[in-house]
Amino acid sequence: MKAVSFKNRNVDVAANLYFPEGFDASRQYPTIICAHPISSCKEQTSGAIYAARLAKMGYVTLAFDASFQGESGGEPRFLEDPATRVEDFRCAVDYLVTQDFVDESRIGVLGICGGGGYAVHAAMTERRIKAVGTVVAANYGRLMREGDMSPNAAIQTLEAIGQQRTAEARGAEPLITGYIPNSKDECEQAGITDIDVVEAVDYYTTPRGQQPGSPNKLRFSGLAPAVAFDAFHLAEHLLTQPLQVIIGSKTGAFGSHRDGYELYGRAASKNKDLLVVDGASHYDLYDQPQAVDQALAKLQQFYQDHL
Repeated sequence: MKAVSFKNRNVDVAANLYFPEGFDASRQYPTIICAHPISSCKEQTSGAIYAARLAKMGYVTLAFDASFQGESGGEPRFLEDPATRVEDFRCAVDYLVTQDFVDESRIGVLGICGGGGYAVHAAMTERRIKAVGTVVAANYGRLMREGDMSPNAAIQTLEAIGQQRTAEARGAEPLITGYIPNSKDECEQAGITDIDVVEAVDYYTTPRGQQPGSPNKLRFSGLAPAVAFDAFHLAEHLLTQPLQVIIGSKTGAFGSHRDGYELYGRAASKNKDLLVVDGASHYDLYDQPQAVDQALAKLQQFYQDHL
């Protein structure tokens, strides 16, 4: 593995390159960009699990931290901005096509959770991406609009964002909130039992997956663009690359199960496939061997066929 960086406008995007065993810099390799989930970082599932395993299968892989997050630069910190997240992918391709060991005709992408939604959206207008893989892809805009599932959740969220921006414009400290409860105890005290939230806490706040680059911090005043974002907008027209969608059979509040079916149904791709990993939850497909092995076996065949 090699730490590298590339530019997204004036932001230095931090990334890790993974190389196949016996890597020969004089050769050209098919290459896969691996995108992390919402609130995650490159040292977690996108890099340490999927990028590392795909490299063992013979691919060069690039796992990066989103702008404003992890080890990447950008101000203000902890910003979840869909437009910038999508541009990160284009800039990742810009970086890869300057590397002599990358076969520019065989660049693919793999996105996990929210990174899957962003990967899909980027691929629609980035034709240098030749194959699109997703694992439990989630449409972050849908999540933001649904909120607590109340009838006016999106409008209430936007009103609160507006009020917070006004406060910060007048000198108040930025409101840095969290994506999930900060501990299992906090989760239990709140009476939260949904499988996705409970397992997110287990993954992100314990030694199972905890990493410094994933501090569970989110800048609330920057969320308005996400409320209007639709990761799958125009997929029925612009998403024509080969597509592999992977989800688990267990459903939870984050909605990747239904998002997977929606993405598969809407994509214009002539070559597309949907794998439902039986008995697997959203977070099983982050790092649990039985579920991950099934996902990677499918991805190995998919990228072999299309890269």
